[in-house]
Amino acid sequence: MGEVKGRVKVMEEKKYLKWYNKVGYGSGDIAGNVVYAFLTSFVMVYLTDTIGLASGMVGTLIAVSKLFDGFTDIFFGSMIDKTHSRLGKARPWMLYGYIGCAVTLVCCFAVPVSLGKTAQYAWFFIAYTLLNGVFYTANNIAYSALTSLVTKNSKERVQMGSYRFIFAFSTSLLIQTITVGFVDACGGDAAAWRLVAIIYAAAGLAVNTLSALSVKELPEEELNGSAEGKDGNGSKAADAEGNYGLAQAFRLLVKNKFYLMICGAYILQQLYSAMIGAGIYYMTWVLKNKNLFGQFAWAVNIPLIIALVFTPTLVGKWKGMYKLNLRGYIIAVIGRALVVVAGYMGSIPLMMAFTALAALGQGPWQGDMNAVIASCSEYTYLTQGKRVDGTMYSCTSLGVKIGGGIGTAVVGWLLEFSGYVGTNATQPQSALTMMQFMYLWLPLIFDVLIMLVLSRLNVEGANEKIKREHGLHP
Repeated sequence: MGEVKGRVKVMEEKKYLKWYNKVGYGSGDIAGNVVYAFLTSFVMVYLTDTIGLASGMVGTLIAVSKLFDGFTDIFFGSMIDKTHSRLGKARPWMLYGYIGCAVTLVCCFAVPVSLGKTAQYAWFFIAYTLLNGVFYTANNIAYSALTSLVTKNSKERVQMGSYRFIFAFSTSLLIQTITVGFVDACGGDAAAWRLVAIIYAAAGLAVNTLSALSVKELPEEELNGSAEGKDGNGSKAADAEGNYGLAQAFRLLVKNKFYLMICGAYILQQLYSAMIGAGIYYMTWVLKNKNLFGQFAWAVNIPLIIALVFTPTLVGKWKGMYKLNLRGYIIAVIGRALVVVAGYMGSIPLMMAFTALAALGQGPWQGDMNAVIASCSEYTYLTQGKRVDGTMYSCTSLGVKIGGGIGTAVVGWLLEFSGYVGTNATQPQSALTMMQFMYLWLPLIFDVLIMLVLSRLNVEGANEKIKREHGLHP
């Protein structure tokens, strides 16, 4: 018995990664956020104010695109789980998927001005759907799944997540800060948006390639050999990989209540981000200074980065992620409530200060999210005897597409409903009131809902309980 305990302890403490592997992996989200931050923050304002498309129609096209997107997440997750190549399971999809991301990102910001309106809508719809539904899905799920495939050490997974989101938020900060001025410096017209998109896409492609090559996936026998199925005798280990179709993969996911919770939290988080991204309208028309968008980006991203630096330490101190994530979002809710108060007071400095407080509270969940998903994947293995790492990480792509996509669509619908016309020199009071609601109230509502989800998301505790019941604990 003592010998078994010793083996388990060694297994749990084994380190798989050097510091440069963690940093290299984390840098991959520079590429992801070149796509995501640029698209969510600026595609709507580009289409409405530069190309002259109707915000409501653009929102509808995005929503329709999501119907297709919803079918691709589990498919690509399943394909990753079934992949056996020299590069591993996930890395080929991460590498090759981004080539398509780069091309279609440029296409989204290169709508030909010479085309008729119908053709312009069609151009955008095709490019946007291919970007989100195919290429970004394959790349993002593969990138997220690497957290489970390159290490089995939970501390290393948290560190990977922290590095990842430090790079993510640094990139978002940079994109949100410089893009308006960058486009203006390039001429401020449609050609300028296209040039900026080309530069961003090329940079993202280079970083994505380096990131994918900076880590090496563990052999499948090592991933499967140390864990046991729900019967506690290891009989399911040999059957853990790949022996399931899409229908069974879907059943495995929906049977995992924690997967559904993570999906819900991720979708709400992306809806939140979409409303923050719509702040470009609030800054331009309500605060009368579009350059404030970049300043508020600093108030969001710097506290997030600070929180991410300390997240691995806090996870260790509080012996897990559950309490840290929940307490963080309680702070986030308080911060966003105070942003609402400051907004109606008309105090920009207070709005920035309370925005920073909210972001500080959101940081831990961002940093350890991938580790929570890895624990969620372990829960499926402990209860169902199947390894579905790639499929499990479909929740990240699903959340980005449903939350971010529908969020952007909702922005378009609400603006259209309020009477907003991007090419007009002035906007009606109804549009200004709507912008206040979108930027002040909706982020608060979404943070409250995320907090409620996280209050139930104790997958670590559930795994510990199962292990104790089956004698898998030292």
